[in-house]
Amino acid sequence: MDKRTFLKTGFCGAACTLLAPGEVMATPPVKPWKWSREAMYQVETPKGVRCQICPNECTLKEGELSDCHNRRVYDGKLHTIAYGNPCAVHVDPIEKKPLYHFLPESDAFSIATAGCNLACLNCQNWTISQSSPEETQNYDMMPDLVVSQAVKYNCKSIAYTYSEPITWYEYVFDTSRIAREQGIKNVLVSAGYIHREPLLNLCSVIDAANIDLKSMDNSIYLKLNAGKLEPVLNTLKTLRDEGVWLEITNLVIPSWTDDLDMIKRMCGWLAENNFNDTPLHFSRFHPQYKLQRLAATPVKTLEAAKAIAKAEGLKFSYIGNVPGSNDANTICPGCGLTLIERSGYKIKSLKVSKGLCTQCSEPIAGHWD
Repeated sequence: MDKRTFLKTGFCGAACTLLAPGEVMATPPVKPWKWSREAMYQVETPKGVRCQICPNECTLKEGELSDCHNRRVYDGKLHTIAYGNPCAVHVDPIEKKPLYHFLPESDAFSIATAGCNLACLNCQNWTISQSSPEETQNYDMMPDLVVSQAVKYNCKSIAYTYSEPITWYEYVFDTSRIAREQGIKNVLVSAGYIHREPLLNLCSVIDAANIDLKSMDNSIYLKLNAGKLEPVLNTLKTLRDEGVWLEITNLVIPSWTDDLDMIKRMCGWLAENNFNDTPLHFSRFHPQYKLQRLAATPVKTLEAAKAIAKAEGLKFSYIGNVPGSNDANTICPGCGLTLIERSGYKIKSLKVSKGLCTQCSEPIAGHWD
C-alpha cells in the first residue's frame, strides 16, 4: 500500500484500516490482558493500589478500572491495558497537531489508544477518549512496530495524540525510547495533566509537545474538564525548563472560555513566566459531544484574543479551525515579514533559514531542521 492510500484510509477514529492484510493485526483482543504490562508509578496502600502518574491518583482494588479507563489491578499490581493496542493510526502533517515551529512540512506517524484522565464536555474524540481499550477495535502494534512503520512512511516524528497519551504512559515512553535510537523525534499532544516526576522521566525521550491549556480558571477546569489548573501550569514550566519544544493551544468556547479578561490573565501569566517565544494557538470551537447546543466561536472573539496575546508580549499567536484565515501565518516579530504562509495544513512559502528571518535575521524560536 502506498503512502497516498494510507493517508486516505487512516483516521483518528475507533475503527479503521491501517495497512495491507498481514502487516498489522486489526482485530479486538481475544482476552483483556493480551496487551497488558505492569504499570509504572504505583504504590500499594491499605485501600488498594494507587496510580501516581496523574493528579487523579486513582486507588484501585483487584479488577477495578481507573478513571482514565485503561488501568486495572491484576494479581495485586496495577497494569496498563493500553500497551501496544492503538485504536487509531494515521500519517498526519505536523501542522495538524498543531505544531507550527517544529519540523515544518514534515509528517508525523500518529497513534492513540482509548482513554483519558479528563472528561471534557467538548471532547471531539470522545468515542475513544471516554472508552477503554477493552471496548475499541485495536491494532496489535508494539513499540518496535510503531517505529518501523514511522520509518517506512518517511515520518520524521511519532505523535502520541487524539486521546490522552498520559494515560498510556508506558506505551508512549517505550515507543519514544526506541524512536530516539532510530533518529525519529517524539511529539506529545496532551492536556498536560500529570505529576512532575513521571513528566520529568518522559521529558528524557520527548522532543516536542502541544499542551491544551483549557482555561485560566480553576472552577472552569473542574466543571468543564473534571480537572485542576495548577498541574497544567506546572507541566508547561517543566517542559520549558527541560528543553522540550512547546506550543500551547487554547480552545475558545462560547460561554465557557471566551471571557477576554480571563484570556488576558492567561496571556499575562505566560509572558510573566517567560513563554514569550512559545506559540499560542487560539482554536475555534465547533459544537461537539455534550456542548452541541452551543454556537461556534465568533471569529471576532478569536481575533480579539490574538490581539490580547500580542499586547501582552507574546510573539507568536495563531487562530486555528478557521479555513482561509491569514492568522495561521507566522509573522516576523522584527520586521513584520510573513515568514510562513499556510493554507490549511500546507505551507505555501517558508522564509526561515537556520532559525532566522531571511529578511532581517531576527531569531525565530523553533526547531526548523
